[in-house]
Amino acid sequence: MVGSKWMKAKLALGLKLNSCLYVPKTVDDSPADAAPARFSAAVSLSPTVPRDSGHQVRMPTTPTPSSSGLLSPNHSSKSSKNICAICLDSLKPSHGHAIFTAECSHSFHFHCITSNVKHGKKNCPVCRAKWKEIPFPGSATDNSRGERINNASSAQDDAWMRGVRRMNSPRVEVNRQIASLFHAAEPAVFDDDDEVSSSNQPSTTSNISSSKNIDSTQAVEIKTYLEVSAVPKSKSHDDFAILIHLKAPIATIVQHSEIDGSGSSPTSRASVDLVTVLDVSGSMAGTKLALLKRAMGFVIQTLGPADRLSVIAFSSTARRLFPLRRMTHIGKHEALQAVNALSSNGGTNIAEALRKGAKVMTDRRWKNSVSSVILLSDGQDTYTTSGPGGGNTRSDYESLLPVSMHRSNASGLHIPVHAFGFGADHDALSMHLISENSGGTFSFIEAESVIQDAFAQCIGGILSVVVQELRVEIECIDPTLKLTSIKSGSYNAILASDKRNGSIEVGDLYAEEERDFLVTTDIPISQSNDVMLSLVKVRCVYKNPISKNFLSQDSVTDVKIQRPDIAGSVEVSIEVDKQRNRLRTADAMAEARAAAELGDLTCAVSVLEKCRKELLETASAKAGDRLCVSLDAELKEMQERMANRCMYETSGRAYMLSGLSSHSWQRATARGDSTDSTSLLQAYQTPSMVDMVTMSQTMVFDNRPTPRPTIRPTMSFPARLHPR
Repeated sequence: MVGSKWMKAKLALGLKLNSCLYVPKTVDDSPADAAPARFSAAVSLSPTVPRDSGHQVRMPTTPTPSSSGLLSPNHSSKSSKNICAICLDSLKPSHGHAIFTAECSHSFHFHCITSNVKHGKKNCPVCRAKWKEIPFPGSATDNSRGERINNASSAQDDAWMRGVRRMNSPRVEVNRQIASLFHAAEPAVFDDDDEVSSSNQPSTTSNISSSKNIDSTQAVEIKTYLEVSAVPKSKSHDDFAILIHLKAPIATIVQHSEIDGSGSSPTSRASVDLVTVLDVSGSMAGTKLALLKRAMGFVIQTLGPADRLSVIAFSSTARRLFPLRRMTHIGKHEALQAVNALSSNGGTNIAEALRKGAKVMTDRRWKNSVSSVILLSDGQDTYTTSGPGGGNTRSDYESLLPVSMHRSNASGLHIPVHAFGFGADHDALSMHLISENSGGTFSFIEAESVIQDAFAQCIGGILSVVVQELRVEIECIDPTLKLTSIKSGSYNAILASDKRNGSIEVGDLYAEEERDFLVTTDIPISQSNDVMLSLVKVRCVYKNPISKNFLSQDSVTDVKIQRPDIAGSVEVSIEVDKQRNRLRTADAMAEARAAAELGDLTCAVSVLEKCRKELLETASAKAGDRLCVSLDAELKEMQERMANRCMYETSGRAYMLSGLSSHSWQRATARGDSTDSTSLLQAYQTPSMVDMVTMSQTMVFDNRPTPRPTIRPTMSFPARLHPR
């Protein structure tokens, strides 16, 4: 009878004997003699990182992307997902049955699977995968041995209160200790953060040092470029463009992270408060959760002893795994244990997770100089934005981000949320809006294997902040001039009522990060005898995150233009031209996306094609500028991802929004496998980002080098392409 039911189940699910899904190996699946290679709290999740004879870091084995990967088609029929493979009845929760979703992502009626377990069966009835967590048909009050118990599993339950009974393993005692994190009552106020050193406390003074007193190694580089070098006196020039180019100073000596075995040392870079908000809903089961744990292991190992980390995990509800804790040797060990104990189940409640992340930041007693939030999700919020009709409005999405985290809120946190959309099913619109409203970036992780590199790129920037609260001030010199526009992307630009002054609120800059802003003015016909006309002067005010001092820096000279009596031949500035191309491309992307959202993909592709043709006719494109090549490649990729509605929904929208985020903030984002520094799409990467991605890509796993593409240095957009 059992064999007959099993054959019926296989027929209903369209399975063959050799069609099992790949299940990533976990610590409980590994044989006893494979302990050194485990991604466990005892070995590979230990802050004391093992090394081979070549002094290379050995990290835990990475699950190989398989037929269950993010980019692979789903071979199960839609109907099979709604059928219990044991009794062949419907799996809809509304039918009165609790649902159990296993770590291999197959679902069953709870009473059906517990009946199997009582008969000693500890493998998945569908794919035969060995489970390390099994359902236990008991009540929490009957748990005399203190084991974690899972009684039922419905979409509306509190996922953190649904424990599981762990099978015997060498780490059972550690897991019991970590389990208390999920069941212990959270404090009403999150003021239990670790104390930071007095040298890392933000300064309350507002003294400003002049440019004469600024160390050249701390100074922001200011350059200006004119659209053309001369305008004849007899002619006027409307919307004359002036490019303001900024470059942050180089990175100072960083904190020693224990990943390089050097131990701790006094910090000489800005210390960081980091909150990671991680999706552990049911859709993250299997390979995705294993890769997320590995990526978080890398992040934890790269943090220094003065940095502090807190982790929020969420599914149907959200839970703070531990408070802001300094990443000392002990802090890392506890953080890695907590991350490794994560399991997936339940729905997706992004709004509650972000509220809890904001609470960690607002309630903390101490503050490091730099604060950031990293959000990762592979699904759509099923609790806040899903209306009866299934449609969401912009106001629905905006409700996901707490008001205190909005960058437009004058009394808010001003802490960026860097959002990562994982796979084809995440809600790119909401993730992009969350990052945009908070001042962060949105990255699209299309390939499952890129998650660690994407995190590495982001962390490489966060750990290299050298400028804070940067404000650019522009003032007209000649009394006849007025500013007509300030093109600053997503940065807030303010134009005075008399249009004689303007400013741009830039905020933080990573080491050697560059920003370009176009300012326009109308140059009138001149009656003066002067052959030079002073246009504007530029000033930067910013804070050094280490010394906490505010610095004021002026451009070396005022911006001037020649006013000859007779017009001569003039050349258009390549620097100004290519920044115009960047802005033109970003505008085309926004216009194409608007058309695509209205369902007119033909119009969207046409807009991008028109922009590509215009780029080819510009002076910088004809000069072989790298930026123009990059922009054209990006537009072409977007056109291909708009081939049909299905492709746009699964990857085109997210790819385009990630591109818009990158250009509007002039900061690197991940798109697919684009963290590879050989990609033309990574022109915003800073040296610190490249170094961190290189570290991620060249780690050695299980004493065998992981094949990776050759790494070469990248250039930011303002850099020129060297001739070969």
